[in-house]
Amino acid sequence: MKKLTGKEVTDYHKKYIMQSWSRSGTAAIPVEKAEGIYFWDYDGKKYADMSSLLVCSNLGHGNKEIAQAIQKQAGELCFMAPAYATEQKSLLAKRLVELAGHDFSRVFFTNGGADSNENAIKMARMVTGRSKIMSCYRSYHGATLGASNASGDWRRFAAEIGGANGFVHFMNPNVYEDGYTRGVDEEECTEKYLKALDLQIRYEGGENIAAILMESIVGANGVIIPPKGYMEGVRKLCDKYGILMICDEVMSGFYRTGKAFAWENFDIVPDMITFAKGVTNACVPLGGVIVNKRIAEYFEENVLQCGLTYSGHTLACAAGNAALDYYENHSIAEHVIEMGEILRQYMLEMEKKHKCVGEVRCIGLFAAFEMVKDKERRIPLAEYHQSDSVVPQIIAELKKRGFATFGRESNINVCPPLIITKDELEEYLPILDEVFTWADEKFCQTGGV
Repeated sequence: MKKLTGKEVTDYHKKYIMQSWSRSGTAAIPVEKAEGIYFWDYDGKKYADMSSLLVCSNLGHGNKEIAQAIQKQAGELCFMAPAYATEQKSLLAKRLVELAGHDFSRVFFTNGGADSNENAIKMARMVTGRSKIMSCYRSYHGATLGASNASGDWRRFAAEIGGANGFVHFMNPNVYEDGYTRGVDEEECTEKYLKALDLQIRYEGGENIAAILMESIVGANGVIIPPKGYMEGVRKLCDKYGILMICDEVMSGFYRTGKAFAWENFDIVPDMITFAKGVTNACVPLGGVIVNKRIAEYFEENVLQCGLTYSGHTLACAAGNAALDYYENHSIAEHVIEMGEILRQYMLEMEKKHKCVGEVRCIGLFAAFEMVKDKERRIPLAEYHQSDSVVPQIIAELKKRGFATFGRESNINVCPPLIITKDELEEYLPILDEVFTWADEKFCQTGGV
């Protein structure tokens, strides 16, 4: 097969690909190669990947240690059916259980994040005998039927046509958007939201609720960090009503926040952890559910009615083991904390300097800007699911300058690969200053958006 030109790659994509969350026929940048924190198009233009693509390429592109592990495994054994034991699968499961600690006991492997949440939902219902799943409006859990219905943002709408039963949403806090100030009155915010959740649980019937599914830190919808005491309060409500707590770590796990899992930033321990993305550095699709002893023991006596052809895919597990090796051998947790502080300080400078920046949120290398058109009144650049949001224009301006990232509604996420260096941060962060200066003038003046 001949090598395609950049134009052919773009044309074929536009003609034959149904691109997720887009209209068919959407144009796309043709990417020819990627290495470290960078990728290049066919014209040789270089982009800094400041979002780890979809917050999944945690260890950058072209990681040689993971590639070598994949190559070695491909020459020995690529795939074995889930009912057979393989070295890579058994070893990775053991390591993940140990990484989670506490009384976590077993792993069910899936193909990705949506599958992980889908199967966690099924397990919660089987274990408790209850039907309802509560989840947040400010959330995203994946695009399969159950995961979509559990998601709170607009991407659930198509899955609700015909629907799935038992999904109940509640509003989770966003300190800034809700009119509070972090470090000033966030405990008041926490109290308000926990009181409302407790009331809603009682109206739904606590005895009917199998699980509360939450992103430990909301990711794609703007890196929304819970206010002080909120996650602990949710855990107490789960215990009060016998509800299982599922923490979605698909985006925030594997040292993104400086901890192995983001829930470790709070004084809680969930009953189930869902994961994907960073477990293999996105080199091979893999996800899973880590369950505690109670759930594991239930399925020693009862049949686990969950199954996937590629559950524990041998090649994927080899990539997972190599990725865990890299996280450990290269002290990624410590590096994230160090680089995260550099990123946080720069973001705080941008918050002070620019009219279009309302609030910044940063924990490790998991960060987002809340963009506004009126800073004093906290009016966002776009209301929820507004079709003419200007954020894509800002993201396009960043991309023109080689700063590739993504955002939604009024959020611009900055989640670079965890291997990013101080020099690389200092080279690319000033692009934000340039583009925000442009945005101040274009969108924050009288008569603007």
